[in-house]
Amino acid sequence: MTSGEIRETVLDILANIAPDEDLSELKDDVSFREQLELDSMDFLDIVMELRKRHRIQIPEDDYVELASMQSTVRYLEPLMKDLQKA
Repeated sequence: MTSGEIRETVLDILANIAPDEDLSELKDDVSFREQLELDSMDFLDIVMELRKRHRIQIPEDDYVELASMQSTVRYLEPLMKDLQKA
């Protein structure tokens, strides 16, 4: 997957988790928590959805890498580079 496809996947997951949020103004370099009303359970839902959709295991120590769109895409790129877009 390309970085753009990964970004779209993350946006789709966020749209499912926080359907009332306007994701069109999401800034890539600002943390999700600062921009969206996400709690820790919502964050875990993101991790679980990545696991369910793409069989990606994210160690708990790496959760900090998923703070913003920019850091999430950067973290996921090497893990998802060989995956086909679903």
